[in-house]
Amino acid sequence: MVWHKEKELPSGLDFVLLPGGFSYGDYLRCGAIASLSPVMSAVRKFAAGGGSVMGVCNGFQILCESGLLPGALQPNRGLQFICDDTWLKVESSRSAATRSLKTGSVLKIPIAHGDGCFFADEATLDRLEGGGQVVFRYCDRSGGVTEAANLNGSARSIAGICNERGNVVGMMPHPDRASEAVLGSVDGLTLWQSVAKGVRP
Repeated sequence: MVWHKEKELPSGLDFVLLPGGFSYGDYLRCGAIASLSPVMSAVRKFAAGGGSVMGVCNGFQILCESGLLPGALQPNRGLQFICDDTWLKVESSRSAATRSLKTGSVLKIPIAHGDGCFFADEATLDRLEGGGQVVFRYCDRSGGVTEAANLNGSARSIAGICNERGNVVGMMPHPDRASEAVLGSVDGLTLWQSVAKGVRP
């Protein structure tokens, strides 16, 4: 655990995770104030050096607000908080979280957010698509990308993206809430196993 006021990360880290939650009460914009925390300078430096960084839910919002990932997370379509299971289609194996997953596979991962609608201008969306940076897309149980499956209204049903190098990844769904059978799904565990496999010597 690293406190947000720290100015350096511990030496020897293999992976940095920005978890979900509500940083600074989500005042202003979700993740906007947290992106200015002292520790984020160290996270940027870590990522610039090739270190693997992942943001989940509020962590994804912080990565976008800090400029480590493009785009922004806006209020959900319908302006309601959504807490529900979703299905995700793995679109790319470029990120630390998906490098050992099969492209096209479908995962059951829950969401819990009020500001999870991913937005970017068309040029940025085209660049993400063309560079294989769309990591996850909302889909139905069979893998079909439909409007009904896109619960928060994200542009092009995007649920997660990575940077050009593939070492920074953000996603709105919570793999941490789908890592034990008692929680209803173990599909999230496959992401952590992928991360662990990538950082082991």
